[in-house]
Amino acid sequence: MVGRVVDAAAAGTDRLAGLKRIGIDEVAYRKGQRYLTLVVDHDTGRLVWAADGRDKATVAAFFDELGAQRAAALTHVSADAAAWIGDVVAERAPQAVRCLDPYHLVAWVTDALDEVRRAVWNTARGGKGGRTEASKTLKDARWALWKNPPNLTDKQKATLATIQATNRPLYRAYLLKEQFREIIAVKGADGRLLLQAWLRWASRSKLAPFVKLAKTIRRHLPAIHNMLDSGLSNARIEANNVHLRVLTRQAYGYHSAKALITMANLRRGGLCPPLPGRS
Repeated sequence: MVGRVVDAAAAGTDRLAGLKRIGIDEVAYRKGQRYLTLVVDHDTGRLVWAADGRDKATVAAFFDELGAQRAAALTHVSADAAAWIGDVVAERAPQAVRCLDPYHLVAWVTDALDEVRRAVWNTARGGKGGRTEASKTLKDARWALWKNPPNLTDKQKATLATIQATNRPLYRAYLLKEQFREIIAVKGADGRLLLQAWLRWASRSKLAPFVKLAKTIRRHLPAIHNMLDSGLSNARIEANNVHLRVLTRQAYGYHSAKALITMANLRRGGLCPPLPGRS
């Protein structure tokens, strides 16, 4: 029934018409590395295209359906740093400004912070199987280090204060994470200057995960600058991903990608018909 409604609604509209700024991402929908590739219109927030798969052929299939003329009209494309997206976008829509998604950048920085925390924790406990008061504090400090400062509880604030006083390398990693979040918030020319200073700081931090991360960020610097200049992120796509995961849980999973895509088009693709008694 849902399939018939979605097919009828899709037949009367061109969902790929007028696209200017799009976001491309993937979402896992089933165990066994099963993914959907999603395309969202930044200007409307709607899901405009989805397909089973996560590779260059899947992204190329979107551009085949879009067509060369409409691909040439794209101005911005946001995505993570995956080559299977970036290479196809560069080939099929070379004029589009590629923007690296800040959500994934912050995830990189958070992963580097957690790598430092784990190394410090292993040292504090004296090796595998060991346990000390210091290691217990560090193990329980993950959420204090990850959470944004305004959301910290009093206990987590105390944990951070203890880390600041007793473990400067880990606190330095925390400050690097917080400074990077500020760069994302500032954006524009000021954000570029802050990022340049952050890269120097990370490179000299003597923290191996952040030294490595600084090299990675430098490789993707043009796309990061584009993101800072445009303010574009994959926030709308992440919202769609969360909604699709909710749909999957409500259905206790889907046996086929087609069923999930059909439901996603109904709920997130603007193909739901007007319902009685609802505004």
